Amino acid sequence: MSEIVPVSESVQLERVHDILDSGALRAAVRLLDSLAPAEIAHVLESLPSTQREILWGLIRENCDGAVLLSVTDEVRAELTRDMSLAAWLAASDDLDPDDLAELMRKMPDAVTRQVINALDEQHRKRLEAVLAYPQDTAGGLMNPDTVTVRPEVTLDVVARYLRRLGDQLPRDTDKLFVVNRDDHYLGVLSLSRLVSGQLDQSVAEVMSLDLPPLPATMAASRVAHRFEAHDLLSAPVVDEAGCLLGRITIDDVVDIIREEGEHQLLGQVGLSESADMFAPVWASTRRRATWLGVNLLTALLASWVIGQFELALSQIVALAVLMPIVASMGGIAGSQTLTLAIRGIALNQLSAKNMPHLLWKELAVGAVNSLIWATVVAVLVALWFASWSLAVLIGVAMTINLLCAVLSGAFLPLLLDRLGIDPALAGSVLLTTVTDVVGFMAFLGLATLFLL
Repeated sequence: MSEIVPVSESVQLERVHDILDSGALRAAVRLLDSLAPAEIAHVLESLPSTQREILWGLIRENCDGAVLLSVTDEVRAELTRDMSLAAWLAASDDLDPDDLAELMRKMPDAVTRQVINALDEQHRKRLEAVLAYPQDTAGGLMNPDTVTVRPEVTLDVVARYLRRLGDQLPRDTDKLFVVNRDDHYLGVLSLSRLVSGQLDQSVAEVMSLDLPPLPATMAASRVAHRFEAHDLLSAPVVDEAGCLLGRITIDDVVDIIREEGEHQLLGQVGLSESADMFAPVWASTRRRATWLGVNLLTALLASWVIGQFELALSQIVALAVLMPIVASMGGIAGSQTLTLAIRGIALNQLSAKNMPHLLWKELAVGAVNSLIWATVVAVLVALWFASWSLAVLIGVAMTINLLCAVLSGAFLPLLLDRLGIDPALAGSVLLTTVTDVVGFMAFLGLATLFLL
């Protein structure tokens, strides 16, 4: 039996490029058949539009839905722009209710109604149970397909029930959920306890009560944190009355963590995690122009501040040479605190209650760093320009800017979050404005007062 050697994503992509360049479409089909839907999605996102269209036409219909769930929003919109109703129905076939609900939120309204009408009553009710909750909540993420058992039955009865289910057992089932006759969640019976227990024992004797259920209204980010904190593979979801609605599995949580990571990374430069790397020039230009315009306004504000000290700059040329140092050091120090604060908000670790502690800690760090680096810069300036007065002045200005930067970096994310503005998108722009304006004003203002 030959050993299956895993192939890296970069090698897969190189193979796809070679196949498409050679026109060997049969080879492309064989390669796609060997890839998982998520791997196919990665390849599609890595191709320009023309090659992406060719490859999309070669994907098996029973794989379309899973692939569409894995690509970004912009790529999905491009792939499905001219998609027929029959193609949508084929793509939605065989998807789990939670995956189908996610895909349906991306479908045209007319197609959505047709897909719902094509389902039998049981599947329709399961789908509607998921669609009843927002996508970014536990209810919107859950899969209503669960295996439930009663606490009074024996493990022998449960084992025979699972054997009878056979292939109908929901995928990624690592535990069974124990409910009473009214479907109220009571606890879990892990498969490991089932196979290791005595067959004449009741479920109540071996079930675990340590796994609290997830409220259906719980935010997706908190769901991810719960999975991380308790090392979960799956977790039950309940309604307000405590009745079991469904379960969330680790594959859904991995998607949440990946999306949050991409959002934090791309949001700092004003981009969206749903953006297509090979989007048309005009679409990309329009999207980025907004934040470039905002940045221009903040840069004009900083330039206006510099203009107020034109006399000082004309008389002491060294000030123009040294200005970027003050602003840059403040920007780096503030960005470090800003990133820490945004992460704290994302993980629900930062609030108005513990903000004072973070402020004092960051002020202490900023003070120590400002003393160290202000001294280093002051010595270098004194040796460079042979002026101890200029050296002391830049050291004081750096200290002021670093302290303001860490204060802004800690305070701005919480303020923006309270105002309903995404800190990952707006935080860095506002922080740059603060560090530039404060840095230039402190440095040039002190120079005007003491050197002229």
